[in-house]
Amino acid sequence: MNISATVTLKQGRDHSIKRFHPWIFSGAIQSIEGTPEEGDWVQVNDAAKKPVGFGHYQKGTITVRAITFSAEAPSATIYAEKISKSYQQRKETNVISEFTNSYRLVHGEGDGLPGLIIDIYQQVAVVQAHSFGMHKDRQLIAQAIIEVLKETVTAVYYKSQTTLQTNTPNEYLFGMAAVPHAALEHGNKFLVDWEEGQKTGFFLDQRENRKLLGEMAKGRKVLNTFCYTGGFSIYALNGGAELVHSVDSSERAVEMTKKNIALNGFDPLQHESFDSDTFNFLKDKSGVYDLIILDPPAFAKHKEAKHQAMKGYQRLNAEAMRVIKPGGIIFTFSCSQVVDRQLFYDTVVSSAIQAGRVIKVLNHLSQPSDHPVSIFHPEGEYLKGLVLFVE
Repeated sequence: MNISATVTLKQGRDHSIKRFHPWIFSGAIQSIEGTPEEGDWVQVNDAAKKPVGFGHYQKGTITVRAITFSAEAPSATIYAEKISKSYQQRKETNVISEFTNSYRLVHGEGDGLPGLIIDIYQQVAVVQAHSFGMHKDRQLIAQAIIEVLKETVTAVYYKSQTTLQTNTPNEYLFGMAAVPHAALEHGNKFLVDWEEGQKTGFFLDQRENRKLLGEMAKGRKVLNTFCYTGGFSIYALNGGAELVHSVDSSERAVEMTKKNIALNGFDPLQHESFDSDTFNFLKDKSGVYDLIILDPPAFAKHKEAKHQAMKGYQRLNAEAMRVIKPGGIIFTFSCSQVVDRQLFYDTVVSSAIQAGRVIKVLNHLSQPSDHPVSIFHPEGEYLKGLVLFVE
């Protein structure tokens, strides 16, 4: 790799990188030798000017995202080496099987590649950059994916126009594939559209939580709010739910949900979709459902929005607690990274007080093993969930 500059850290501000935390903040930097551009590789020195790592440079609060933590400069094989380790972990932890061919191959900092997401949908890899360094190295990353997964992957699609707001269009870096594309998850089939869909096309992080829901759905009347393409709905139906209703304010999401219901061969009389705002939909539904899923989009994408977001979570959970049947179950989630687990829990408690219902916590939920959290980077845990029993 071409190293364009050297970043030297201040005395007392080099401890975090020595503890393998990948973020170097602008306030920790003593000096920069050279004139790095956005996305360039740089060397990081400690206060004694000894090299302690290498990573991508970017203007902003997080100035360097460290990718290696040694004095030795990384070679051109760095991406293949790290992607290979990630792939082996997915195989060894049985994420990939004959029943599941869609998974997250690289989860940013959790896999030692900060700013990079790679999701696999059967034979298609969808790459998303959250840093200019990964954007700049996208061709190297695509080559590494093909090298590691060989004939397993026949197309690599790059989708970072919204995450980085660059002029680079979303495009295929290797091969081509038709969309929507049928993917398999615990034996359930889903149509994934990585070109037009949200994120990389599907929310893989809820895979194990969907499975748990399916195990609890038998004989229940289920409401899946913010359903997107019907992930939880499919699992509920497969688990023997008596009735499933899916709600989303996006007409396009509702149409994709209907297609997924048909793809899995379910009786249309068992399921109905509604193009509606969740809060409006819940108003007159008291006593209708005995299992409700609350999986909204991130109410808070930055710290400034956190207070308002907590009001939204509180209102949503309180309304679901009010309308659910006695003996009902609520799966409730927050995917906002700025909302920590304790704050989310406390907000759900306040919702229970507001609703005046007796609530028991059955499960604490998180993201699955293909969305790992580095023990040195706890910020990587973003998905928080609770399974609640409502008396």
